[in-house]
Amino acid sequence: MGNNLGVGKKAKVMKINGETFKTKTPTKACEIVKDYPDHVLLESEAVKQFGIRAKPLEPQEELKPRKIYFLVELPKPPEGKVPRRAQSSVHMSAKDRLECLMLSRRSVSDLSRMRPAGLPPAGPGSRPVQQVKVRLPKAQLAKLVEESRDEAEVAEKIIDLYMDKANKAVAT
Repeated sequence: MGNNLGVGKKAKVMKINGETFKTKTPTKACEIVKDYPDHVLLESEAVKQFGIRAKPLEPQEELKPRKIYFLVELPKPPEGKVPRRAQSSVHMSAKDRLECLMLSRRSVSDLSRMRPAGLPPAGPGSRPVQQVKVRLPKAQLAKLVEESRDEAEVAEKIIDLYMDKANKAVAT
């Protein structure tokens, strides 16, 4: 029986140009990337599983023997632009958003006067509904916006969805 001490104690690092080099383990990720500014190390298994969403190794994380790592450069953000945290698929100007918000608030106040079928009418001592929350998937909301002529029609369709749901809840 042979002694395998020293065999397989290296990790392989591949650059984006296809060039590879081996490094002895244990080695920390920061020791590899110190010579490559704006680069990170990605584990090959994570890249296979998550693709471009693979999480880079932390600087203090150690490379494992007999594993393959990719040394990739992080993309630089465009100069002068601050990256946005979230983007909506519904493209509206600020004026349109404000108008839509005012319409939705007015619609909510209109809803407080409307009663779903089967509920007793508002009488003395009863309080009107002050706020209504409706959860819609983004895709459904985008479809409503796409199918409507203007914000008022979108608000009307959302109210109709709410009223249908409220009427179904009362009927059961």
